[in-house]
Amino acid sequence: MFDGITRRVVSLWFPRLASDRVLRARPAEGPFALTLIESNANRLYCLNQAAEDQGLNRGMSYSDARAFAPSLISQPAHPQADERFLVTLRRWATRYCPWVGLEGRDGLVLDVTGATHLLGGEAALIKDIHQRFARAGITVRVGMGDTRGAAWALARHGGGVAAPGQMLEAIGNLPVAALRIEDATSLALQRLGLRTISDLSRAPRASLARRFGASLMLRLDQALGTQPEELSPLAEPPHYGTRMTLPEPIGLTSDVMAGTSRLLDQLCAKLKAQETGARVLTLTLRRVDQDSQQVELRLARPLRDPHRILPLFQRGVDAVDAGFGIDQLRLEATQVEPLPVQQLSHVATGRQDKLDDLITRIGTRIGLENVQRFLPADSHIPERSFLIAPAAHSRPEPGWGTPRPRPLILFAPEPIAGTGAQPPRQFRWRRMSLTTGRATGPERIAPEWWLSDENWRSGLRDYWHVETRQGRRLWLFHTPQSPGWFVQGEFA
Repeated sequence: MFDGITRRVVSLWFPRLASDRVLRARPAEGPFALTLIESNANRLYCLNQAAEDQGLNRGMSYSDARAFAPSLISQPAHPQADERFLVTLRRWATRYCPWVGLEGRDGLVLDVTGATHLLGGEAALIKDIHQRFARAGITVRVGMGDTRGAAWALARHGGGVAAPGQMLEAIGNLPVAALRIEDATSLALQRLGLRTISDLSRAPRASLARRFGASLMLRLDQALGTQPEELSPLAEPPHYGTRMTLPEPIGLTSDVMAGTSRLLDQLCAKLKAQETGARVLTLTLRRVDQDSQQVELRLARPLRDPHRILPLFQRGVDAVDAGFGIDQLRLEATQVEPLPVQQLSHVATGRQDKLDDLITRIGTRIGLENVQRFLPADSHIPERSFLIAPAAHSRPEPGWGTPRPRPLILFAPEPIAGTGAQPPRQFRWRRMSLTTGRATGPERIAPEWWLSDENWRSGLRDYWHVETRQGRRLWLFHTPQSPGWFVQGEFA
């Protein structure tokens, strides 16, 4: 009771949350299921009504499911995407009340105490929930009661609304599994003849507590309302934004940068408190004519140091048209990443910081995705021994170890005239007549049989490091299975 008002709790259960999420984006006719690998076996994770009608159920192996339903359509499950979808539904459910929390991995719990009259009463609220989820293509089961346990039991074992003060009458005929207890405990109670919640409520409490522990009776008391149960909403994610309203309009770049500096100090303090760093910052400048201009800054690394971030705004602020003046500044970190506190060491990181700032400055002009770096790849094949990745989303890595040095310049194989397994003494390459002075090799490289590559279907390659008398240091290879010589690289 809260000042004479009876608490009312709504429990929403989404029995097909994962499959409904996928089918909303790509509808499919007939049986459909999501699969997940558990204990080295591919099993059904979530399925639609059509699949259940054909005798399929969760936990069934995928091979058995295909035997029952040859027309079964399946996709791999993504539990993390399902969790994000549930959080989205939680945010949407705040239309009914501000107190909305997660109930496991497939449900929500709402404390609608004092809010049902806004929608015309409890019956109208339940009807509105059903209609909205039906239009959205999401299966939902709704339970409502004075307690969280009673609402949970009704949602998952029958549905309906429990009248205020009549929890036992509403859930008494439900199985004992509706009390949110372990399966082993539920099975043991049924073997003792205690199949429903009413049976359990009439049984001797002391003997049940000795055998099953205090948690069983606690769950019963929570469902019936004799023991309180905390109901906390999911905390909203922190908002990383600051704003400054000016008494007089400003128009000078130096004034805008000074205001941005003050906002940065406040924003970086928030970021530090949450151990996060900003990757994308948006500075919004509102003019006196109500028009707004934005300056977006994308950082090569997550940062929360205002002294490093402020100079990076200079170029964007210089391009702003202040018009008749700017009377409000708003700074927001629209994308953040974890940035935990690090232990100080004697190793200086100033050079790396300067490189990150340089990448950010170049990225503001041509785009961060266009600033790229080479990374080593775990492959003996020369063409696959490196990767190209955006510098803002990667770190330099040490080169992958090879038994022989690799050329600085690598290009597509260019044929030259030559016979035999030894490098030719004289050959022409790119209209140059070259004479072999010294040859080191061979280094045999076999194709990676698990990958298909048109350039390597000819088979083995024997590579040679050839130093010519004209000063060229070339990387040649010979194909023994179909004799021929090629130049593929040049050393510095």
